[in-house]
Amino acid sequence: MTKVPASASVPPLEPRAVQQILINFLREETRAAGLDQAVLGLSGGIDSAVVCHLAAAALGAENVTAVMMPAHSSSPDSLEDARRVAEDTGVATRLVEIGDMAEAYLGGVPDAGALRRGNVFARCRMIVLYDVSAELRGLVYGTSNKTELLLGYGTLFGDLASAINPIGDLYKLHVRDLAAHLGVAEAVRRKPPTADLWEGQSDEQELGATYEELDALLVRLVDERVAPDRLIAEGFEEAFVRSVARRVRVNQYKRRLPLIAKLTTRTIGPDFRYPRDGGGGRDRRLDSAES
Repeated sequence: MTKVPASASVPPLEPRAVQQILINFLREETRAAGLDQAVLGLSGGIDSAVVCHLAAAALGAENVTAVMMPAHSSSPDSLEDARRVAEDTGVATRLVEIGDMAEAYLGGVPDAGALRRGNVFARCRMIVLYDVSAELRGLVYGTSNKTELLLGYGTLFGDLASAINPIGDLYKLHVRDLAAHLGVAEAVRRKPPTADLWEGQSDEQELGATYEELDALLVRLVDERVAPDRLIAEGFEEAFVRSVARRVRVNQYKRRLPLIAKLTTRTIGPDFRYPRDGGGGRDRRLDSAES
């Protein structure tokens, strides 16, 4: 039995409009933070390639630094693809080998399996990105797409960490369409998706379905708010629907800031938030208190 009915599909987005919206988003939000530099991890995969192209268009290539961070187990092809994207966009690059950094910890936990090791690699990469951002006074751009965020397919405080994320509301299939529109190298667009955290890793093998299947279900389940029982009646495989719905539910903690216990009338998060005012606004009541 197929996982999705033949009629299931992902509604397309207009790549040209998406491109302009995301370029404006990156430019405005970076300036709102009082910065004009961006830092991102460039893996050689399609997601980071798209963000690199958008960042260069938003800020100018001279204001973007792409950091390539291979581990000992990373594929040499991934590094070559990352270099191709950097060359195509003209951004500055840095190469930081994270293998020794990771092994300084992993050497003391020899029983750590592939998942734990992969999480350590992902968090080492974020240490590097945030240190480079501090050096350059730049904002760290995220490269996780909507499919990954909904399924929790990423490492908390690792590849899921960022200051702003331009592609977090794009499903994987939308990212592919945008990549083609932006002129991302075909070799990068056509390669099997992988986080490249260990040899032979494949996104779709780990997730148990293709991105076409996952996105077709997630659009109905999340965007259109169709109940699982109705989706099953429509022809989606029951085990697939239940599994994906559960993943979306249990990974909610990865999609929010740390939950703070409420004790006062203005708890940070639910009660105390500044409006998105372009970064120039100030709370005059707080200013008055300071004076």
